[in-house]
Amino acid sequence: MSLPNHASSVRDVLYYVYKEVYNVRTNIVLDEAMVKKAFRYSGAKSKKELVHQALKEFIDARQRLDLRDLRGKVEFRAGYDYKKLRKGA
Repeated sequence: MSLPNHASSVRDVLYYVYKEVYNVRTNIVLDEAMVKKAFRYSGAKSKKELVHQALKEFIDARQRLDLRDLRGKVEFRAGYDYKKLRKGA
């Protein structure tokens, strides 16, 4: 990686690194039927926006805490009555 001649400050260098590392251009083959269906549900206006939205949702879903992992780790206080809370009492 060679820095451009105009990189005169740390800010310039960081911006260059960001552009080089985090904005990766790639070509991928997508299933056109899936793309059309995804557009109907997403509200995205471009394939780029659609792919970004899908990646974000994928990451969010994987990062969500799986409640099954909490089995045996959560202690409820004595007298806790979830049914009473549902009734709004």
